[in-house]
Amino acid sequence: MATDTLKQHDAHAHDGHEHHDAGAMKVFGFWIYLMSDLVIFGTLFATFGVLATATAGGPTSQEIFELPFVLVETFLLLISSFTFGLAVLAQNAGDRGAVLKWLAVTFLLGFGFVSMEVYEFHHLIAEGAGPDRSAFLSAFFTLVGTHGLHVTFGLIWIAIMFFQISKRGLDSVTKPRMLCLSLFWHFLDIVWICVFSFVYLIGAM
Repeated sequence: MATDTLKQHDAHAHDGHEHHDAGAMKVFGFWIYLMSDLVIFGTLFATFGVLATATAGGPTSQEIFELPFVLVETFLLLISSFTFGLAVLAQNAGDRGAVLKWLAVTFLLGFGFVSMEVYEFHHLIAEGAGPDRSAFLSAFFTLVGTHGLHVTFGLIWIAIMFFQISKRGLDSVTKPRMLCLSLFWHFLDIVWICVFSFVYLIGAM
């Protein structure tokens, strides 16, 4: 009897160790993905830097960039990064309700950011400053649009995690996924700070 109990305990411990290893491998693999994504954004930044003055007689960055508007976008994304951090802290504390609450707040902030970006693109195109107007605008739309697509994907991921945690709770499956999503969201925040500084702030000078 004691032997059977010991075997069952060893089996549970082994399963827990396997889940831990699988979670660690997922996070490690996601770090590799982020590094490849960093290369993509680095290439887009370099391209924009080369083409920033290639306006072909069209509107310049000083003429089309509205810093107050972009500053609001930036604050939305920065605050969303903070609220996601609160969701991770709640996960560490085992508080599923707080995790869901902060995920919902993060989603709304991220959705506000994407909505403002879509409005900005629509406004520029309506004013004749679309991506086909000049090399500068092509590089601008590609860089900022790529980041916006990443944020949109992040919002979809947040929605999926919200429903998974609602149904499954905080278990060995959802926790590593939340950690990967956290890395992804904070990565996008860092990239946007670079976009705001390198594209908008310098471009408006």
